Amino acid sequence: MKRAIIHLHIAVFLAGFTGVLGRRISLDASLLVWYRLLITVITLPVLFIGNGYFPKVSSNQLLKIFGVGAIVALHWVSFYSSIKHSNISIALVCFSTLGFFSSILEPVLLNKRIAIIEVLLGTLAMVGVYLIFHFDTRYETGIIYGIVSAILAALFTVLNKSLLKKNDAKTVTFYELTGGFLILSIILPAYLQIVSVPFSLPVGWDWFWLLVLSWLCTVLAFYLSISALKKVSPFTVNLSYNLEPVYGIILAFVIYQENKNLSSTFYFGLFLIISAVSLQMIRMYDIHKRQSLQSV
Repeated sequence: MKRAIIHLHIAVFLAGFTGVLGRRISLDASLLVWYRLLITVITLPVLFIGNGYFPKVSSNQLLKIFGVGAIVALHWVSFYSSIKHSNISIALVCFSTLGFFSSILEPVLLNKRIAIIEVLLGTLAMVGVYLIFHFDTRYETGIIYGIVSAILAALFTVLNKSLLKKNDAKTVTFYELTGGFLILSIILPAYLQIVSVPFSLPVGWDWFWLLVLSWLCTVLAFYLSISALKKVSPFTVNLSYNLEPVYGIILAFVIYQENKNLSSTFYFGLFLIISAVSLQMIRMYDIHKRQSLQSV
């Protein structure tokens, strides 16, 4: 159990490191994601076959997984666009509004009752983003991209719940990333023309950081999360991933000293967002504890 918890938190830390790499890699956000997916979808089959496993799925499920994969790819493009147009801290603060959009999309898409407390906590996070957006106009474009990223993340998170009822996590992950790569490859030429960015190969250290992003922050993080699931509950995994933006912001402060370029309203907005996330974590823990006691 202890080893599984360590694996889980390494995976969360690696996920938090993706923002730092997004700023480090000089490529346009769309190309960054395209190369990340390319390296990942080449690597995963090698690992699966090496372990005597290859994911199988029905054609009907494959189309659905590919569709969600497209949303994942667009989420990554908008997330890294947010970093490119602002900074890591702003992008991750916006990503933290994921809970607000999930509280709205989940009842609509999965036909569930709206949890008023989740909407209220999500609204608290949105107020935090509004304060940053309203009083610090330097990052407006980055914040807009960040909000789009959070909406897309909420959408694929909710849709994944349905997919995971019929498919295991390895299958969903592999085909989502493959679908995301294929669909992004189709729309990339038109997108690059619209934003007036030429297609280019990574240069210098970009290759190294892309390999780190793909192999460590995607493939290894995925493997560690799946490994941890053998010993800990999905609830624990989901709860732990709430720390991802916190790790990312701390890394941005330490590596890039972003704290020197942020106004006081950022910290007040961040406080509201962390408060909302913390209260939701406490609420989830209490619900999980009660359900565990009832099942005994």
